[in-house]
Formats: sequence, structure tokens, C-alpha cells
Amino acid sequence: MASVLVVEDDQFVRSALIRHLTEASHTVRSVGTALEALREVAHFRFDVVILDLGLPDLDGAEALKMLRGITDVPVIIATARDDESEIVRLLNDGADDYLTKPFSVEHLSARMAAVLRRSRVAGGEASPPSVLHVGGLTMDPLRRHAELDGTVLDLTRREFDLLAFLAGRPGVVVPRKELLAQVWQQSYGDDQTIDVHLSWLRRKLGETAARPRYLHTLRGVGVKLQPPAPGPELPA
Repeated sequence: MASVLVVEDDQFVRSALIRHLTEASHTVRSVGTALEALREVAHFRFDVVILDLGLPDLDGAEALKMLRGITDVPVIIATARDDESEIVRLLNDGADDYLTKPFSVEHLSARMAAVLRRSRVAGGEASPPSVLHVGGLTMDPLRRHAELDGTVLDLTRREFDLLAFLAGRPGVVVPRKELLAQVWQQSYGDDQTIDVHLSWLRRKLGETAARPRYLHTLRGVGVKLQPPAPGPELPA
């Protein structure tokens, strides 16, 4: 079972989450402020953090950025906000998933299970593949290390998982449904989640959707990763 940190200032919601997670045999610690959450992750190892956005001392979105500065623990946002642009921003800032309040305990359990599966596979519980090379891109899934033309890429966990999955299938168009199933461990989801992560990967790979080098999107089909086409030879 998992070690869970619940960051929630509403005592009623907090107690309900603690009760449900404890009954599911998880180990639970809980706090009501962002500062307390940062102290907890600095001193204890957690498998997943459930983070409310409406905290009394600091907005949860800012707390997420600070958490990402000190830990790579999976974070599930629990929020009453349903603004699409904010959800996209949270995913950009490192959230692994989000739930819009009110949600059922069954829904929370399913999302937690998916996030934990991804985390455990990424952490090496599955047999890691060998180092992957696509053009000037090098991916080492075991060390979770990525380089482009000898320069280290600073990737979030989800960015790394997505890029490594595509690098393992160079030149193959991968359907979006397969990306959701294999990278996000979800049988359904919002395509915009994929688009957000592709956009951030393109920036880090030094390309754009209009002028792709490695990442190519085929509208209505899927995504493929392939080495850049060689440039014209210089005259002797």
C-alpha cells in the first residue's frame, strides 16, 4: 500500500479522505497548509500527495511549484476549480493528475492507482529498457537521464515518460489513445493533456509544432518521434 500526504484545510473533507485512505490500508499523514506540506515532504518519503488548491497560507498552485522544487513525488490536485486554462497550467507546473470536487472515493482510488502504477514503473519496478538513441537524442530509462546533442535535458517525470515511450518506437505513429493508456495509464482522457506535454517537450528540444525536428503530430492519427532530416551538404 501507499504512503499518502493529504494537504487539505477543510477539516470535514480532510477527515473523510483520511478515513477512506486508511480503510484502504494506506499510510496517511495530513496537513492543512502549504508550509506544513513542504516540511512534510522534506522530512518524509511519500508515494503520492493529494493537494488542495484553496490553502489558507499559499495558493495550492504556488505550493505545487515549490513542491516540484524539492521532490518528484506524484501530486494529484483536488480542487473545486474547473477552469480549463488553470488545469492546463497545473499540468504544466508538474501536477500528475487532478480531480474536480466533489468527487467519489472510488474515483479518487482509481486515479491514485493509475498514478502509483506510473510512478512504480518509472521508478524501476518493471524491467528497464536499454539506452535509447534517436538522432542526437539519448534516453536512459534506468537512470532517467536524457540528453540532446550532449546537453542534458531538464524534463519533468511525465515529460520523460512520454519522450522515452516515443523514443522506444522511433518513426512509428503512436495513437493518442495508446499514449493515454501507456504513459498516463488511463483508458480515457483529454487530448489537451497530451498537447500540453508535447508543447513543453518541443520547447526543450528546440523546435515548434510549425517547424518540428523530432516530434511530429499527424492530425487525427497520433504522434511520432523520428530523427531530424539531414540538412543539405555544404559545397566542398
